[in-house]
Amino acid sequence: MEELSDPFLDDRVMKNVAPPPRYPMEHQKLFPKKNLPDWKALKSHLTKEGRLSKPDVIELTNLFRDIIKNEPNIVKLNDPVTIVGDLHGQYYDLLKCLEVGGNPENTKYLFLGDYVDRGSFSIEIVLLLMALKINFKNTIVMLRGNHECRQMTTNFNFKKECEVKYDAEIYNLFMETFDCLPLSCSINEKFISLHGGLSPDLKKIEDISIISRFQEPPKNGLMCDILWSDPIEKDEDAKNVLYMPNSARNCSYIFGAKATKPFLEKNKFLSIVRAHETQLEGFKMHKWNKDIDFPSVITIFSAPNYCDVYGNKAAIIKINNNMINIEQYNYSPHPFILPDYMNIFNWSIPFVSEKISEMLMQIIKKQDLEPNPNNESKIIEENVTESLRMKVKIITVLMKMFRTLREERELIMKLKGFCPGNKIPRGILIQGPKALKSALERYKNAKKLDEDNEMMPKDYK
Repeated sequence: MEELSDPFLDDRVMKNVAPPPRYPMEHQKLFPKKNLPDWKALKSHLTKEGRLSKPDVIELTNLFRDIIKNEPNIVKLNDPVTIVGDLHGQYYDLLKCLEVGGNPENTKYLFLGDYVDRGSFSIEIVLLLMALKINFKNTIVMLRGNHECRQMTTNFNFKKECEVKYDAEIYNLFMETFDCLPLSCSINEKFISLHGGLSPDLKKIEDISIISRFQEPPKNGLMCDILWSDPIEKDEDAKNVLYMPNSARNCSYIFGAKATKPFLEKNKFLSIVRAHETQLEGFKMHKWNKDIDFPSVITIFSAPNYCDVYGNKAAIIKINNNMINIEQYNYSPHPFILPDYMNIFNWSIPFVSEKISEMLMQIIKKQDLEPNPNNESKIIEENVTESLRMKVKIITVLMKMFRTLREERELIMKLKGFCPGNKIPRGILIQGPKALKSALERYKNAKKLDEDNEMMPKDYK
């Protein structure tokens, strides 16, 4: 029998892909100086799909939290500064973003939130950004997004990612840390940056300063709105809009020119820079103020090919001397993660089971065809034949189930997500892929009809 290859003997099939680090990063390499992580070494380690030990994650997170909890709700920056929108767990695109945006050692960065969920590398993003913040306290600013909360990370995949890569304690530590993130940033006192947008409760910028931010975001009110609200989509419809209910978000508002222009004038701002919405080109300029040739609202989105399917570009904003420059970039290749963070053993079970079923089928067929040398009675032969028929029938059903499991793995994962208790309906696997797709459509329709119950819970605080 051929010996299994050893990835550490340089005999990998894919020689151009280095194996992931075998062990967590050594503490001394992460912290060569006390309380100051080596962010470059960490970036290299995480890029290779390396992990940190749990004690080091805790230490890094506590150092980061001690810094941000003392920052005001509105952080003040002067340009030049690079502004980054949603990243959503796309760590390898963050690396491209830092390459385009400038070396963090001599570049100011403002991150507008939504570091986690959707992508499979949210923890890597959080760890690297925390290390950058600890090293460059005054030039790296991280704001809170609507996904940096328990409600969203439980509904999407960040909680699952934490439990797979570490445990529930690390997840809770991240959530407590997200509660400390600032909510807004003023640049040159000319641009106001936040994740979402305006609120009917936001008259003057000082209103943000008095928010009690150390909490899970509430389901309504000022804190909710600056994380969730959106500008009106079509510029031609904006001039007569103040605020409208935001049905797409099932909370907060859509705001237009009637809300934006007086807010900017009263607070002497030139523009609102925000994230929160995917854009085909990575950005969108909302030019609602005809008195000046400058956008009233700028939306920036920094996760290219969002969720690996959108095909959108990503962008960042560079502000210098109150002038804005937008730079775009495309997505970067990233390691493939099995659905639901499944390990290779569990993922391969349907393949193995299908092959075993085929072997059993061949054995049973062979037994069925063999003559009876002992000339037993016809009744016994009929009983044996019937028994074999039942076995064949059962094996056939098993083969169909395993084939469906193998070929429709991702579809099954989606279906499980729609079902109570993460269990697919009984009998669906036996019916094959068509039944799965039909069931998924039914559950999607049911989910749509059940949208009211999918909103923030009434007792959510």
